[in-house]
Amino acid sequence: MSAYLLCANPIQGHAAPVIAIARDLVARGHEVTVLTGSRFRDSVEAAGARHRSLPGIADFDDRVIQDHLPDRDRYRGIAKVEYDVQRIFVHPLAAQFRALEALVEELAPDAVLVEAAFMGVLPMLLDDPASRPPIIAVGVIPLSQQSVDTAPGGLGMAPRSGALGRLRNRVLNAVITKVVFRKTQALADRTLRELGRPALPQFLFDATELCDRFLQLSPAEFEYPRSDLAPNVRFVGTVLPASPGPTELPDWWHELDGDRPVVHVSQGTIDNKDFGRLIRPTLDALADRDVLVVAATGGRPVAGLGPLPENARAAEFLPYDLLLPKTDVFVTNAGFGGTQYALSHGVPIVAAGDTEDKPDVAMRVQWSGTGLTLRTGTPTPAAVGAAVDRLLSEPSFRERSEEMARRIARYDTAAIIADELDALVAARRSTEPAR
Repeated sequence: MSAYLLCANPIQGHAAPVIAIARDLVARGHEVTVLTGSRFRDSVEAAGARHRSLPGIADFDDRVIQDHLPDRDRYRGIAKVEYDVQRIFVHPLAAQFRALEALVEELAPDAVLVEAAFMGVLPMLLDDPASRPPIIAVGVIPLSQQSVDTAPGGLGMAPRSGALGRLRNRVLNAVITKVVFRKTQALADRTLRELGRPALPQFLFDATELCDRFLQLSPAEFEYPRSDLAPNVRFVGTVLPASPGPTELPDWWHELDGDRPVVHVSQGTIDNKDFGRLIRPTLDALADRDVLVVAATGGRPVAGLGPLPENARAAEFLPYDLLLPKTDVFVTNAGFGGTQYALSHGVPIVAAGDTEDKPDVAMRVQWSGTGLTLRTGTPTPAAVGAAVDRLLSEPSFRERSEEMARRIARYDTAAIIADELDALVAARRSTEPAR
């Protein structure tokens, strides 16, 4: 048995995979503590692990993210991505690290596992590896490490290799690191110096290269090929947390087994303040189609959707493990976790996202042939309707999605993560002096 400390930002899509990993490690007999937001205490304890809350500004509630991001609506495009990265991930760095440092001192874990956006681990990664426990990161967002073969993350651009493609990528990477995210990098470096560490030796988004192992939670086929992939990276398939859902299925559930194709639409649990961004355009677009539209509001009252068309049904939460096998098309704002969940069931995707990592997730959907990106977070009903029509009428999208599901099924993700942790712990113990 080993003692593990797991860390996650207090965001549903970041914490849920880590809690699922905790559940598996506990079932394997390990002692597990999870450092994350206070709102996840019940979920962590239900997984059999011990919960520790993040302190201060690091413990925000993603269900009311607008309270944490008061100026967000002032920004657009890549500027909004930078604002989100600073406020959500970089500002809490010091508070996260102090909590992590204190727990390492208290618990003496055999290894630490963090999700890739947990910036509080950075000071520890800059320390002598012999002075800290082994550290594994898991990628709960698209792989963000820079490459000569891809455009930088945040732009939602397809990869391009060859001489001209690599020139494009070098120019864009330079612009992103030296101009667009210059202030974000400076903020992270300044925070690190205040914590007694040097500035990062590389771009902030490439710091996962410092981890002992980096396990990307997706199949390799959903990620852009890189000739310069960091040697610590391994693709391990997906972690599919139990989706939040009602204790009882809605009374219309039997309609999912009817003759009409089922189209599911969701804006996730964060970007759902304004249903006019995606859910309402989807309802309006498909109101005259011979389909059954099923909307999930991510916890907000269904009444906020307004009048539902005759062919639409809605609930605050729906169990994805039961819903997706009955779904023909998933219309989503391109959250990484929801996209992986859909692909694991072979469901083609209409992706419409323009915040955080969503443009990159959306482009990977189109690049992989498993769906289409609408290249916006606020599509028109006409654009949504046309995309859904294509996915229902062109078999290639379903075929590619089902092939992706078969690829995902080949991974025993939980076992791979457990084995990687075991290997790091064994390697560390083999170098310790005999007692």
